[in-house]
Amino acid sequence: MKHEELFSLKGKVAVVTGAASGIGKGCARFLSEMGAQVTLVDISEEKGESAALEIGPSAFFIRCDITDESCCESMAATVKERFDRVDILVNCAGVIRRKSVVELTEEDWDIVLDVGLKGAFLVSKHLIPIMASGGGGSIINIGSGWGIKGGPKAAAYCAAKGGITNLTRAMAIDHGPQNIRVNCVSPGDTDTPLLRDEARQLGIKENEWLAESADRPLARLGQPLDIAMAVYFLASGLSAWITGANIVVDGGGTA
Repeated sequence: MKHEELFSLKGKVAVVTGAASGIGKGCARFLSEMGAQVTLVDISEEKGESAALEIGPSAFFIRCDITDESCCESMAATVKERFDRVDILVNCAGVIRRKSVVELTEEDWDIVLDVGLKGAFLVSKHLIPIMASGGGGSIINIGSGWGIKGGPKAAAYCAAKGGITNLTRAMAIDHGPQNIRVNCVSPGDTDTPLLRDEARQLGIKENEWLAESADRPLARLGQPLDIAMAVYFLASGLSAWITGANIVVDGGGTA
């Protein structure tokens, strides 16, 4: 295989959820730069449209509440009508509530699990048939270091990300025969609006929180590009025999 076939995503169609900001936006941007046509999916229309314009003509935005199956079905139909294929899916959307099980409300629990876990299920359910009909592809679920180990005051988030990690393995088994690879990327603390919102939720000064979050062997916070490059690897031909894997990208935080 020629090197350009291994590295380039030219001619590929990617869908990225949670793409209006943070890691999702970083993934959408980098996949676009590597040649893919990218559909950004997010519930925030204003931020999503802005992100698509910022990325350029290879980016297309669809507003979708991924916790609503009818919305996911409609999104998938739009992607099929526009591109007639899906080669790459990045399930990135997520929210966090920094609370213990005693402090969580049922509403808190539901939104974290619905966006972070149910959303990946619903989006995958409606895009996998399109991916399979095109001969296969690559799905990358965004997990977390807290999908591997526990964390304080993050019970619902840890549950959602632990679910994503094992959902990845189950999907890899089910859809391998369709030439669909399914892997997980588990970031550590990454400089995003979500991470900064955690400081607010915990009542910690933002600069103190970011400094604390950078306390890891590589001594810095992750950037969305750090995660996007791992996602790109799993989306490309470089990882052709990798499925059911979880790649931890956290600067050594779980070492």
